Amino acid sequence: MKSDSTSTSGSTGLWKGVLGQLRSWRTVDIVVAAVIGVAVGVVFWLWNIVWSVTTPLFVAFPPAQAVVYGMWLISGVLGGLIIRKPGAALLTSIAAASVSAVLGTQWGIMVILDGTLQGILPELVFLAFGYRRWGMGVAVLAAAVAGVSPAIRDNLAYNVTWPLHHQITYGVIVVVSAAVIAGVGARLLTTALARSGALAPFPSARG
Repeated sequence: MKSDSTSTSGSTGLWKGVLGQLRSWRTVDIVVAAVIGVAVGVVFWLWNIVWSVTTPLFVAFPPAQAVVYGMWLISGVLGGLIIRKPGAALLTSIAAASVSAVLGTQWGIMVILDGTLQGILPELVFLAFGYRRWGMGVAVLAAAVAGVSPAIRDNLAYNVTWPLHHQITYGVIVVVSAAVIAGVGARLLTTALARSGALAPFPSARG
């Protein structure tokens, strides 16, 4: 009975903490989330071109092209690591996807749906740690979990004619690419920005 009470108390404390952080959003948090979204959205647009240009290089084994997929998953992880508040990963990811859609993409308006899904998933990882842990391990996990969305959706939407082993290989590579490019990349970028002094208004300024 005591352990149940302790567990309930701990859960209540976690949710109170998360709700408190959610209410603590400032104007600077919203502005920076938007700025990150716009900047990464431009990168996404350029990455769309990279994807199209490199497609012929993988004609012998199309699933291998997923090695470069991770860049499209960096926005939510980076936004979460920098702002460190509930909703930051989701807001940044939607903003980046929206900018990419406005600039033009071969996937049309569907990129906004993708951005939403790819923002929700890392958000859940940050929530699981109570928005208190922001190290490399959490960043990599958040990015890998974000990669689950395209690993499944792309196979259902675009790769339906592939053999099953190609689809599985594609999904695995997407998740690994996300962990390395979006996870490690976002964590290293956050550290670099913190050292430069650019993150002074945020807790992430400590690295």
